[in-house]
Amino acid sequence: MRRRVLIVGGGIAGTAAALQCARGGAAVTLLESRGRLGGAAFSFTRDGLRVDNGQHVFLRCCTAYRDLLEDLGAAEMVTLQPRLTIPVLAPGGRRARLRRNRLPAPLHLAGSLARYRFLSPGRRAGAARALRALRAIDYRDPAVDRLSFGDWLREHDQDDQAVAALWELIVRPTLNLDPREASLAQVAQVFQVGLLRDAAAGDVGYARVPLSEIHDVAARRALERAGVEVHLRRGATAVVPQADGFRVEVSGNPTLSAEVVVLAVPPDRAARLLPGEARIDVGRLARLGRSPIVNLHVVYDRPVLDLPFAAGVRTPVQWVFDRTRSAGLSDGQYLAVSLSAADEELAMSSEDLRRRYLPALAELLPRAAGARVRTFFVTREHSATFRALPGARALRPGARTSLPGLLLAGSFTDTGWPATMEGAVRSGHAAAAAALEALSRPRGAAGGNGAALPARQPELAAGGLA
Repeated sequence: MRRRVLIVGGGIAGTAAALQCARGGAAVTLLESRGRLGGAAFSFTRDGLRVDNGQHVFLRCCTAYRDLLEDLGAAEMVTLQPRLTIPVLAPGGRRARLRRNRLPAPLHLAGSLARYRFLSPGRRAGAARALRALRAIDYRDPAVDRLSFGDWLREHDQDDQAVAALWELIVRPTLNLDPREASLAQVAQVFQVGLLRDAAAGDVGYARVPLSEIHDVAARRALERAGVEVHLRRGATAVVPQADGFRVEVSGNPTLSAEVVVLAVPPDRAARLLPGEARIDVGRLARLGRSPIVNLHVVYDRPVLDLPFAAGVRTPVQWVFDRTRSAGLSDGQYLAVSLSAADEELAMSSEDLRRRYLPALAELLPRAAGARVRTFFVTREHSATFRALPGARALRPGARTSLPGLLLAGSFTDTGWPATMEGAVRSGHAAAAAALEALSRPRGAAGGNGAALPARQPELAAGGLA
């Protein structure tokens, strides 16, 4: 009989881990407490629209995530820019764009930055100097992770106007954090890997279909092809070490056993499931914190935005995406407004958000001022990501625990990446590699009472943001 790996959690990390374990020859069972796969990347139907819970974006340098799309047979369900172009809008219909040219990095952004109208000439020159300095930082250095990007910005003469017009456009959506609060190392990783080393790395991609078509429907088909046994609405309630592996108790269902278990669940749920023998400090997991994302969904009776997406400056609107076609809307226009690090907005009522953001959209999009709003609703992800504050890397666990064969996956683990789809896939791959290594040992040594392996933190690696 093939030896069994049990994956708890059917999000992106769990799916990636299950596929890799199955390819490695293991018998794989995946448990998901909900009635769908996809974790935090999912869709639902509202007022006849197919709606994503939030806008998810990846970059060309997200190699692990893009490989997962191929594995799922979903590569044709996304679009990827041929060349990075970020339209930037300000009230009064003013526009600019950040766009790469054909020069090698880091010169590929020089012309666009030199013409960027939302910074004065002096601030453009200062931003260019700061980008050069950021490119030289060793983001793998733990000491750098303990430093604040806000302090670094002040040391490099980046004032509030420069932060609002440039740095926030990149840092807030990728880290889900105000850039002034963020770890210097994590910001440096984002810029170096996504923008400053490879000219094509930052080209933007996103789904052309509802997210559940990719991370639920296509994922289930791919898992079935791989021979993975998927059980929906099966929530694990406890993981108990035993002599030949682990016993996993499942709410309202028979207990399951496996030589190896991968917990691919959010950190708060992992903390509840981890047995004491795993020696994971759940207090450290809690100190990672949580940062919310709020999405506003607005349907107009006519087209008001002539771009697939745009960023906003001098406005509360951070990013806005045209989701008309993916939602199945035949007339009018459906816009999704994505608000990252949305602690203030999380506490606001839907009506208060409507009063703040509909006028703000009308200031950015002149055609919206004369359009009728057919639908307005709000989705909230209270714990969308951990907080990439200074020192956060030291709190992120590796894939391994002190129990050989009990592993962790999820974008909160120490992949080196922010809490993104790319980070989730990489965490699944790290857990799967450790799972297959555990299965390669003689029976009885993969879990339970076997000698503990040292927990290993994966190296920060070059790759992508999502």
